[in-house]
Amino acid sequence: MTFQEIKTILKSKCVGVAGCGGLGSNAAVALARVGVGRLVIADYDVVSESNLNRQYYFYDQIGYFKAEKLAENIARINPNTLVDAHICTLDKQNIPELFRNCNVIVEAFDSAEMKKMLIEVMSDTLPHIPVVSGMGMAGWGNNDTLKEVRYGNLYICGDMCTEVDESKPAIAPRVSVVSNMQANVVLSILLNGNA
Repeated sequence: MTFQEIKTILKSKCVGVAGCGGLGSNAAVALARVGVGRLVIADYDVVSESNLNRQYYFYDQIGYFKAEKLAENIARINPNTLVDAHICTLDKQNIPELFRNCNVIVEAFDSAEMKKMLIEVMSDTLPHIPVVSGMGMAGWGNNDTLKEVRYGNLYICGDMCTEVDESKPAIAPRVSVVSNMQANVVLSILLNGNA
């Protein structure tokens, strides 16, 4: 399949991105670069200086809402990708409404509790929509531990165990690898006709 054929398929697709931090911002940018037609992004947080080590933002965007600035950054990369940016905390009530028209969802939360909540809500209310989650990307090196695992309509990318802590921070290389794994899984789903 040529890149033009890929872009033709992807321009009619919509991908939801739940969280616009390290995973979400980088996965969204990768999806915009390959021509996904529409992104529905949601996050309540603002850009901080500590985010710049791994998130797709710039120094002059500190203090602004992530969803708003990510939409602006994507527009500069690919103005043909429409971005619906929502500044909100995702919860059991608004997830089905925000993501009901998406072909695939990228789960990109920091908190294990939020990851679990999104996966359960999607499974209960929108079970036909695949969810691509990131789990286990702290630290550096150990590329051979990163993998993709599938459980029905749930795909998990990462090493499944390395949690962020003081000695294993979330930093750009592994976070970017996992976020791009997520984007790659999304492409596989969309291009293989599974969504």
